Amino acid sequence: MTSGKTRVAVNGYGVIGKRVADAVAAQEDMELVGIADVTTDWRLKIAAARGYRLFASLPERAGEMRQAGYDIAGDLDDLLGEVDVVVDCTPKPIGAKNADLYRQNGVKFVLQGGETHEATGHSFVAEVNYEQALGRDCTRVVSCNTTSIVRTLTALKRAGLLRRARGTVMRRATDPWESHKGGIMNTLVPEAHIPSHQGPDAQSVDPELDVVTIAVKVPENIAHLHSWAVQLAREATREDVLEAFRSSSRIGFLRMQDGHEALNTIKEMMSDIYRPRANLYEVALWEDLVTVQGDEAFYAYAVDNQAIVIPENIDAIRALAGSETSGSASIQRTNAALGIGNGFV
Repeated sequence: MTSGKTRVAVNGYGVIGKRVADAVAAQEDMELVGIADVTTDWRLKIAAARGYRLFASLPERAGEMRQAGYDIAGDLDDLLGEVDVVVDCTPKPIGAKNADLYRQNGVKFVLQGGETHEATGHSFVAEVNYEQALGRDCTRVVSCNTTSIVRTLTALKRAGLLRRARGTVMRRATDPWESHKGGIMNTLVPEAHIPSHQGPDAQSVDPELDVVTIAVKVPENIAHLHSWAVQLAREATREDVLEAFRSSSRIGFLRMQDGHEALNTIKEMMSDIYRPRANLYEVALWEDLVTVQGDEAFYAYAVDNQAIVIPENIDAIRALAGSETSGSASIQRTNAALGIGNGFV
C-alpha cells in the first residue's frame, strides 16, 4: 500500500461485484481504482454513471466494449498494476484460474465462496478469523449460506453454548435478475449429498464446529431460509440463546408479530429503510421463533445471498492489506459505512 488508502479493484461486475464496488467506494480508507468485466450490457452503463473506471477483464474484449460506447481505460493487467488488492467476483471457477495472474502481478486477492478452500488455503468470516488473514496474499470469503452458519454458530460458541448443530437450508433457485434464464418451477430439489456442502465449508473457517447441513432448492428467488436444531453444551434459557445472538453485530432480529411472516416482507423492509439495492447484510433471525428446551435450541433465519457477504469482503480487504490489525475495529468501520447495527429500524 503506497498511500493512505488501500487501492482496490473489482474483477466481475455481477450480483456480488457491483455490491462490493459500491461498498468499497463507501469506505473512507479505501479507493475503488476500477472495475473489470467482459460484458457490454446495461450493467456497465450503471457503473459508468457512478463514475467507476472501466477495464476489460480479457484484452480481446476491450474492442467490443469500446464499440458499445464504453470508455475502457485498459485491460485487467493494467488495472492490477494500480492496486493493492483485487476482489474477484467472477463466476466460478474463473476466480481460481485468475489466482495465478494475481500472484504474477504481486497483487493480494479475495475470492468468493463459489471457489474451493484450496484455491487460497484460507476461508474468511470476519468475526471468526480476521486476524488469521492479516498480511496473507489471499483469502476466500465463504458463500452466503456458510457465512450465516458461521456467524450464528460462532455466537453460540463464544457464549459457551454450542455442542453440535444440525440444519436444513432451503435455497432459493436462482438470482432475481436471472429468473428468466433458469430456476425451478412447481418442485423441490434436494441436494444429492448429506451433508450438503455448507457444513464442511463452515468447518473450513472453524474446524471445531460440529455441524451437519441438509439442503433443498426451492422455487423462489427472494432469499434462503434456514431452520436449525442445536444441541447446547448445557441446559440454558431462551434468553441465554438470544443474548448469545445479540453479541454479533451482523445478526439482526425480526418478529413475526410485527408482520415479518415471510421472506418477501423482509426484503420489502430493506427497500423501505433505503438500503442500497434492498441489501440485507445481516442474518435476519426471527426472535420470536427461538425456542429452547433444556439443552436444545431451535431457530430460523433468512439469508440474502446477494448481500450478506459484502461486509465480509470489505473486512477481508483490510485484513490482507494490513490496514487495520483489529478484526473488531474493522467490523465497526464496515458496519458504520454500510449502515449495519442497532436494529433494522
